[in-house]
Amino acid sequence: MSQFTLITGGARSGKSSFAELLAAHTKRSVIYIATAQIWDDEMALRVKKHQQQRPTKWRLIEEPLNIHDTLLQLKDQEGVILLDCVTLWLTNLLLAGQPTAPSSPSGEELPLAPQKVDALFNNELEPQILDIVKDVAQLAQAIKPQVIFVTNEVGQGIVPEYPLSRAYRDLAGRSNQILAQNAEQVYMVVAGFPMEIKHSGEKLLASLLKE
Repeated sequence: MSQFTLITGGARSGKSSFAELLAAHTKRSVIYIATAQIWDDEMALRVKKHQQQRPTKWRLIEEPLNIHDTLLQLKDQEGVILLDCVTLWLTNLLLAGQPTAPSSPSGEELPLAPQKVDALFNNELEPQILDIVKDVAQLAQAIKPQVIFVTNEVGQGIVPEYPLSRAYRDLAGRSNQILAQNAEQVYMVVAGFPMEIKHSGEKLLASLLKE
């Protein structure tokens, strides 16, 4: 059984750097699973910076969607699996399940009605994606290599304006809870400093439930 670690934090909190330090500290071989898809110049630059900061000897697997089967293929590997990041993976799953938007007579893509987005997400997409996350979380704690997932806290800002953005925020929060429940260790990174939060949180919840 692996040691499954979840690392979370806000944008530019230092969570990826901490995850890479944690993986490198084991002195074992590292398999890096990148979930990003490059759609524009900004994302290309972000990916390039990540590539430059991690050791070149690490094995790279680019997989935006099928994390379950990827972990299954690596289940007997020695070393460490580092996945960065969960929230990009969720974005890919969410967008892959979106219906094609209608077009205007001029050919311009029209936004889906908020009611349609809410119904599709709540009744179909979210349950399907959360089932995938549960399967991946269980697999991450059961396979041989040590597994480290990096995720984001996307729900700490203002309420998003658009229905799909709100749906994504909720999906990310619920997915993080599932992963944290299955992880052996959970770290929250703030301003570059990691804090282990699961064990102290479990003790507090246990004491509250006794009352």
